Amino acid sequence: MTLIASISGIRGIFGRGLDASVLTRYTLAYGAWAVSRTQHLPPRIVVGRDARVSGEVCAQIVMGTLRSLGLDVIDAGLATTPTVAMAVLQAPARGGIILSASHNAGEWNALKLLNEKSEFLSPEESARVMAAAGKPPAPHGKRIGRYAQQDFLDEHIAAIAALDFIDIDRIRARRFKVVVDGINSVGALALPRLLECLGVQPGDILLLNGEPTGHFAHPPEPLPAHLAQTMACVREHGYDLGLVVDPDADRLALIDEHGHYVSEELTQVVAADFLWRQRSGPFATNLSSSRAINDVAARYGQRVYRSAVGEINVVKKMQAVGAILGGEGNGGVILPDLHYGRDALVGAAMVLQHLASAQLTLSAVRRGLPRYSMAKEKVQLADPDAALAAIAERYRDDDRAELSTVDGVKLDFPDAWVHLRKSNTEPIVRIYTEARTAALARALASRFMRRLAEPARG
Repeated sequence: MTLIASISGIRGIFGRGLDASVLTRYTLAYGAWAVSRTQHLPPRIVVGRDARVSGEVCAQIVMGTLRSLGLDVIDAGLATTPTVAMAVLQAPARGGIILSASHNAGEWNALKLLNEKSEFLSPEESARVMAAAGKPPAPHGKRIGRYAQQDFLDEHIAAIAALDFIDIDRIRARRFKVVVDGINSVGALALPRLLECLGVQPGDILLLNGEPTGHFAHPPEPLPAHLAQTMACVREHGYDLGLVVDPDADRLALIDEHGHYVSEELTQVVAADFLWRQRSGPFATNLSSSRAINDVAARYGQRVYRSAVGEINVVKKMQAVGAILGGEGNGGVILPDLHYGRDALVGAAMVLQHLASAQLTLSAVRRGLPRYSMAKEKVQLADPDAALAAIAERYRDDDRAELSTVDGVKLDFPDAWVHLRKSNTEPIVRIYTEARTAALARALASRFMRRLAEPARG
């Protein structure tokens, strides 16, 4: 049985760690926390879900539990994570819950918890909810919360279309032909509607894996090894680009007109390259994201700030430094003009606007960006804390690398870096490396996988 509770939510395999009692316990804790704060807002929570097979029954349990606490529930139904985040602001509500395990396989599900600002719970807020979940629930109130249904997607799309840098006429004039891989979930509902609003003709949109059944046509993480069909489709049928999302559509990967995968590490870089042409201001991202963002920032004389991995950590850093944009190298774009959360829809809109305004193809944009290669590995260790501590101690006085222990261990070498950290979403240690070539990045990852294992053997 596996259940992972972190700043990314409560995540597990449905029926084997994540069951009705777990859902009830954590929802009671979250609901009691929501009741206790923001008294100026109505006592309501927005609930949405991706298309996972377990999603409907999980949502019913969650919504019934919230109502038992006297909280009104707005059921957003099948909705992207960023759409639920926007709904919390639009309702307005004291918070939101999304039933989605993001990139995890179909048998997983999760509670992703938002506060009244539509942000994921801070580490302090999350700790309060987690602590309360371990105690007997407080007595329920006498009032039963009301139930209503509302689709917020149109409002989400309208807010994107109204952004001051979006020019629908210019996008329409490009006559883009776009392939969308909806991975049999909510992105299949949202992205075509967004594209049509932005002036892409319905006949120029090819939707792959478009039935939101939750039976994912390929592994749900938008990585090149999983996207052979989509890449071939773009290449063989003359489309201008492909847009690929994960099951809850907060991550966006790109495919150029030649069918080449544009690393999801570069989604936030493309968005920043576009936005810095419109306005000035700093950028924030996490420690595991590509150095490419720093190189592009230097072209515009802008600053990049780094945080621990985890969306809320990036958001807090953005707020601290006044960032105009932020993101994570997993395809996440965070635009404060909308909300403080990763949003594949606004990322897609910014990419289309960039191509339309600059009159460039996606391959040309890619050629203009710095070239790095990353390797991403993972390993299970009996004592990951000891292994990470041993690596940090080994490099503490090594002047060849800049050491950070903000989040696991990161070592910045002059021509490469490695980041070793415990995952927020899986029981593993992740090893991310970046270098000028794929061979060098893989070799660096292999070297540190061996070094991680050394203290574990002791």
